[in-house]
Amino acid sequence: MAAALLFLLYILPGGANAAALASRLSMPLFWAKLALPLSMSIAAVCVAARLSRPGVRVGHAWTALAAPAALVWVAALAVLAFSPAGARRAMMLGHTWRSCSLHIAFLSMPALVALQLAMRGLAPTRPALSGAAAGVLAGSIGALAYCLRCPEMAVPFWAIWYLVGMSLPALAGVLIGPRALRW
Repeated sequence: MAAALLFLLYILPGGANAAALASRLSMPLFWAKLALPLSMSIAAVCVAARLSRPGVRVGHAWTALAAPAALVWVAALAVLAFSPAGARRAMMLGHTWRSCSLHIAFLSMPALVALQLAMRGLAPTRPALSGAAAGVLAGSIGALAYCLRCPEMAVPFWAIWYLVGMSLPALAGVLIGPRALRW
């Protein structure tokens, strides 16, 4: 998380605007937006930890990982259903749809590297799946950091672009896992 915050502050163009962040802190939707990657990161820690050790079943941790994504999709669909047709596109695209997912993926890279190295020492028996779990955790960490910068407050926006941004490191983990997590 520390590396993601440093990347956010010093590498991403525009950094983080302290005044804008301070104004968003009073918005309940900001805290809901923060809850999505936070809850996914907590669940992803459980999944990744279980997949990292031979013979440990993941069990209901999969449900805990899928639940936040499912809840945000249900909320997004409800918001879209009760919104005027002309406003739906703006809710889904916002102003930053072109960069949001890429920024989340970029902010997740230090965590993905660190998690892959840590998991390698724990002897996962399903490297592709373990890599995916590490990627989801890294993506959640990247999204958590990106929440501090993102001006978008529409639930449909997070349901699409935050989840895409978290999925990119998961895909990278699937592709890298079989080689990086081999023991």
